[in-house]
Amino acid sequence: MSARNRELFALIPVALLVSAGFAAVFAVRSEEIGTLSLTYGAYFLAVCVATHFFLRIALKNADPYLFPLCAVLAAVGLVMLYRIEESLAVEQATVFLVGLAAFAATITFLRDYHLLERYRYLIALGSIGLLLAPRLPGIGSTVNGAYLAVDLGPLSFQTAELAKIGVVIFLASYLNETRELLSVAARRIMGLTIPPLKHFGPLLVVWGAAMLMLVFIRDLGSSLMFFGAFLSLVYVATNRLSYVLVGLAMFLAGAAFFASSVGHVQDRVDIWTNTFESNPCDLSKAELADGQDCGVGQVRQALFTEAEGGLFGQGIGSTLLKLPGPFAPDCGDDKFPECGSILPAPHTDFIFAVVVADLGIFGACGLIAIYALIGLRGFKTAVMAPDGFSKLLATGLTAVFCLQAFVIIGGVVKLIPLTGVTLPFIS
Repeated sequence: MSARNRELFALIPVALLVSAGFAAVFAVRSEEIGTLSLTYGAYFLAVCVATHFFLRIALKNADPYLFPLCAVLAAVGLVMLYRIEESLAVEQATVFLVGLAAFAATITFLRDYHLLERYRYLIALGSIGLLLAPRLPGIGSTVNGAYLAVDLGPLSFQTAELAKIGVVIFLASYLNETRELLSVAARRIMGLTIPPLKHFGPLLVVWGAAMLMLVFIRDLGSSLMFFGAFLSLVYVATNRLSYVLVGLAMFLAGAAFFASSVGHVQDRVDIWTNTFESNPCDLSKAELADGQDCGVGQVRQALFTEAEGGLFGQGIGSTLLKLPGPFAPDCGDDKFPECGSILPAPHTDFIFAVVVADLGIFGACGLIAIYALIGLRGFKTAVMAPDGFSKLLATGLTAVFCLQAFVIIGGVVKLIPLTGVTLPFIS
C-alpha cells in the first residue's frame, strides 16, 4: 500500500472516533442519541479527506502519519470541548478549518521554504515584536496576571504561538550558516568548550531578547519552550554536549534568580512545592472566585478531578465539572466556561484533567503516546531532510511542539510548576 493510501485509510478510524465521542456525550445528556453524531463524524471525515487529496497532489512524498495523528488530537479536542460547552466546540471547529486553510496556503505559496533564510533577521525582529504586542495599550489583554493575547476586534489570539515559529526559523537559519564556526573555532576552558563570541553573540542577543520579552509578559510556559528549542538546535547543529550542559547551568541559575526575585514566578514554584498547604503563596491581588490565592485551588481541584478517573475513566461527559442548581454562583452568561465550575478553566489550561477523568489513565497514556508518535515522525523527518536548514527547522519545530505538550501535561499532573500554555490541537 502506498504512503498516501495509508494516510487515507488512517483517517477512517479518526472519523469513527469523532462519531463515538459525540454519541457518548449525547447518551449522557439524553436518552435519544439519533444520527447527529454520525453527521458530525461525516463532516469531520469529509474535511480531512479533502485535505488528504490536497496533500496527495501538492506533497506526494509527505509523511503519511503526521496528518492522521494530528487529526486524532483535533478530534479529541472537539469532543472534549463539546462535552464542556457546545459553543466552545463550534469555535474550535472554526479554528480547525481556518488552520487547515492556512496549512494549504503555506504549502501552496511557500513551496521553497529556504527563502526564509534570507529574511531571518526580519523574522526575528517580527517575532520579538509579537511577544511585546500583548503589553501594548489598547490591544493587549491579561489572563490571570499574564500578558498572553491581543484583541483585534472579533479576533483574539496568543502572539507567542506565532513568535515561537519565527524564533525557530531564525535559530535554524543562523545555526545552519555558523555551525562549523561554532564547532571548529571553539576554545576549551577548564574542560568546557566555549564558542567564539563573535559568532555566538547574535544568537544570544536574539534569544535573550525573546526570553526577556517572555518574562516581561509573564509567559513562563513559552519561556521554557523557547529555551528547550534553543538547546536542541544548538546541540544538533554543533554536536557539542558541553553547550547543552552550559545552557542547563544557565537555566538553573536563571530559574533560581527569577524564583526568588519575581513574584509571579515564586508563586508558581510555591504552589508546586506546597500545593496542599492552606496558603502556599502570598498574592492577595489575584483572588480567584473559589476563594483561593494565586491559582492553588486550580491545581488542587485538577488533581482531585484526575483521581476520579481511575484506570478506565468515568466515560466521556460523565465527570461532574460544574456545580448544579443553587450551588452554582450567579456569574453571568459572559463567563459560561467558569460559571459554577468545579474545575476552573477546564477548556484551556486544565483540559488534560478532563481527559484523565473521562478516559482514565489508559486514555491519558494513549493521548501522550500520540504526542510521542508525532515527535518521532517529526524527528525522523529531520533525519531524512536533504540539507542543514531543513534538518534544523524540522528539529526545532518538533522540539517546540513536544515541549509544549510536556509543559502543560507536566503542570496539570504536578510534575513541574503549572504554566499557562495550550495543549496542542486540543485546548
